[in-house]
Amino acid sequence: MLPLGTDLERPTIYIDPEKCMGCRSCEIACAIEHSMSKTLFGAIFETPTPKPRLKVVVADFFNVPLRCQHCEDAPCIRVCPTGAIKKSEEGFVILNPNKCIGCLMCVMACPFGHPKYEAEYKVVLKCDSCIERVRKGREPACVEACPTKALKFGPLEEILDEIRRERAGELISGLKVPGIVYMKPVVEEKKEEEKVSPKDVYASYSKVKWY
Repeated sequence: MLPLGTDLERPTIYIDPEKCMGCRSCEIACAIEHSMSKTLFGAIFETPTPKPRLKVVVADFFNVPLRCQHCEDAPCIRVCPTGAIKKSEEGFVILNPNKCIGCLMCVMACPFGHPKYEAEYKVVLKCDSCIERVRKGREPACVEACPTKALKFGPLEEILDEIRRERAGELISGLKVPGIVYMKPVVEEKKEEEKVSPKDVYASYSKVKWY
């Protein structure tokens, strides 16, 4: 259920755990995007080491790429004493590392446990939805890198329409529960052994010519 007043035109990232295979391509892409070189081989040798702003965790039987939810009424913004966390025009919750003092107030306030303090950076790191990429008309790095399309990006209304079409297709195809296939057990019927009489043997060889 979506809360009342939800902006359906707001760009967001939808996570489908049923499609996530835990490859962590999103984590690698995120770390590279937030590196200085913007390349895999360059990022390896950078100091401090580039860190991803999301994390794939295992919950029951699902892999879930956890990231900032960019809350409408973000508690991290309210508790930040230096005003390092602001909301962008697109609705993304952005952290300015130049203003962060590493007090961890946002870490404690976040209900999703997303912002993470990195001692190597001496500040808190959090997802910014790759705002610079989005402003250039590109998808966030994690969405672009996902090989199974477990991550979708776009206006919330468009994503919901796409999900409805997928669920309708599953309903039509008979797949009531995605990811589960029901198979009817096959039981072989045992046939009674037929008794063979000497006459039957003679009849079966009646057409054979003996020399």
